[in-house]
Amino acid sequence: MWCLETVADLFSHHGDRLREGLAPLAERLRPRSLDDFVGQEAILGHGRLLRRAITADRVGNLILHGPPGVGKTTLARIIAGTTRAHFSSLNAVLAGVKDLRVEVDAARARLERHGLRSTLFIDEVHRFNSAQQDALLPWVENGTVNLIGATTENPFFEVNKALVSRSRLFRLQPLEPRHLGQLLERALRDSEQGYGDRSVYLSPEAKAHLLDVAGGDARSLLNALELAVETTPPNAEGMIAIDLAIAEESIQQRAVLYDKQGDAHFDTISAFIKSLRGSDADAALFWLARMVEAGENPRFIFRRMLIAAGEDIGLADPQAIVVVEACAAAFERVGLPEGLYPLAQAALYLAGAEKSNSVLGFFDALKTVRSANQQQVPSHLRDANRDGPAFGDGVGYRYPHAYAEHWVAQQYLPASLQGQLFWQPGALGWEGQLRKRLQKRRAAQLAAAAETAADQGDVFSSSPDDPALERWLQRQAVAEGERLDQLRQRFWQHARWRRHGRVLILGARSLLWALDPLEHTPEGQVVITVSEASDQARLQAQLQLLDALRQPELQHDAEPLIGPFDWIAGRQILANLSPLAQHQWLERITALAAPGTELRLLHSQALLGPAGGLLEHWRLGGHKRPEQEAALRLLAVAETPWLAQGVPNLGALLQGSGWVGSVESWDESLSTTLDGPLLDRWFSPTRPYRNLLDLHLGTPAEQAELEQGFRRELGARLPQQLRHQLLVARLER
Repeated sequence: MWCLETVADLFSHHGDRLREGLAPLAERLRPRSLDDFVGQEAILGHGRLLRRAITADRVGNLILHGPPGVGKTTLARIIAGTTRAHFSSLNAVLAGVKDLRVEVDAARARLERHGLRSTLFIDEVHRFNSAQQDALLPWVENGTVNLIGATTENPFFEVNKALVSRSRLFRLQPLEPRHLGQLLERALRDSEQGYGDRSVYLSPEAKAHLLDVAGGDARSLLNALELAVETTPPNAEGMIAIDLAIAEESIQQRAVLYDKQGDAHFDTISAFIKSLRGSDADAALFWLARMVEAGENPRFIFRRMLIAAGEDIGLADPQAIVVVEACAAAFERVGLPEGLYPLAQAALYLAGAEKSNSVLGFFDALKTVRSANQQQVPSHLRDANRDGPAFGDGVGYRYPHAYAEHWVAQQYLPASLQGQLFWQPGALGWEGQLRKRLQKRRAAQLAAAAETAADQGDVFSSSPDDPALERWLQRQAVAEGERLDQLRQRFWQHARWRRHGRVLILGARSLLWALDPLEHTPEGQVVITVSEASDQARLQAQLQLLDALRQPELQHDAEPLIGPFDWIAGRQILANLSPLAQHQWLERITALAAPGTELRLLHSQALLGPAGGLLEHWRLGGHKRPEQEAALRLLAVAETPWLAQGVPNLGALLQGSGWVGSVESWDESLSTTLDGPLLDRWFSPTRPYRNLLDLHLGTPAEQAELEQGFRRELGARLPQQLRHQLLVARLER
């Protein structure tokens, strides 16, 4: 006979099957694997940290946040299907401290008895109050459970700071129309979970409307499609035809994502104030209308406009604060809906007014006072009456009234703050001359937008600090020596880093050129290619102190690379390549680059070889014999082809390639030591240099005497000179 537990399991299984059949379309079509997941390439694309962590089952503590319908819960379920840990889930709307304790006790038992890790997924984690989040913290801290949280709110404000500091944060973005289109096609094609077993025709106009009004929300899109299909009867041919009218009825209005206590509230008012500050009246009206439509309190908007009148307009138009105050009073007397007129009037006045924020200089100075370490008064500004001349106080001060126009150029800030600007007086309105500068502003605005657009992007993730990585980076930099470390800093100077980017370092012999990428792309990936197996083994040994997820990936040059990369860098990569081979190399690199990828190449060329350096050393000494000087001149001439060998024309390399950039050149003076191996290279019977000496300089006995004269100079410091070329380019396509 069947036991009661077996009967209960059968009923439970039957209930699960019924729920699956009755589940909404959006639930039935949830992706089951990363390959089926649509969108979020910035954090789940090939080589990105989160994808690598899921594949390696090294996810750890994780918080996913973003608007509804972008895949947070789906991603958590995919992790559940790939992890080797026990996976359980709670919904913070329904669960309490008791449920947390049950899950924690079960996780602790699994760990102690079977050594099995546990992952706890908490949906809507921001709904837990402080006490509930505090109850979870100790078990996350000691590793009893790994936490995966999902929230539509900003975790920095809504989640316990201790939990945030111990978790990686990933921000999911609204899906793009192409992603929504893929989901729509899948729903119409899938015969098991979607409508592939029915004859459904979706007109192009209806499809465009659904994709547009869904606003990046996959759940909203699929719910609208389900409503349209399920409520539309088949025509005479048995086809369910969905036209624009049906689509509009199914999803009539784009939902305004606006939570008066959440990110949408703060983000929208921020966009409104910045539009006023930027004198864009159209944008200001749009964001104002969005707030009014979402039910924002007009009094709050007026308060923010009063702040803007003082902060962003200030003394350029002292009437601005008066106008806003008058409009606010008019609103109180009129009320809604007519009160929208003075509300819009105030916004338009602020948008059109001249701008000045010169008074903010005080807050910059206050911030510097609180943060600067060196604030000593310069000696020439100190009181000279107390200490007298003993310490030089007051010495060097120039009295302004003794100069023309009662002004003289001298520094009044502490030495560490020289060149710091706090007050920027406005050139408009009451502060400056009244003149029209609209055209100049627009040109400057366009130029600034073009210059900074490539540098701006969402962030999609963040990680706890890693002191061990910082110590490792410092040790590696010191190990390379001061000169090479300075060259590294110049190589990566002004690099536009993004934490989640992918970096390709080509032909590395050491970790020097990868130190900056490892520091600045903690959520991305660093790939290093090497030419020799010995180099790969040596570099791998140096990386053992790093966590496996933070280690760069080492590949041999012959192995295929998988792009795209956001930065590509290398040193001496093009040396000894013909112009044709250099362009072929650039074509291969371009195939691995994404639009906006930054390319950095450094080539160093010797301008003065050892023989020329010794000749210069002797020239300064002025006491060598003519035959020795003649020998060095022959050797210096022989070195010339070697010095010029393989010098690439980096400037011409980019022409017509889609890369736009510039080449910076500079010379570096060094010194080397005259040693035995160098003399052996010159005087060995099998060396070409010896043949040159045989041809031009005396008998073997005379050459032997000449060699002995050189050997008496062993240890001499020889001047050397290098010429560096640094190419920095960006792919524009």
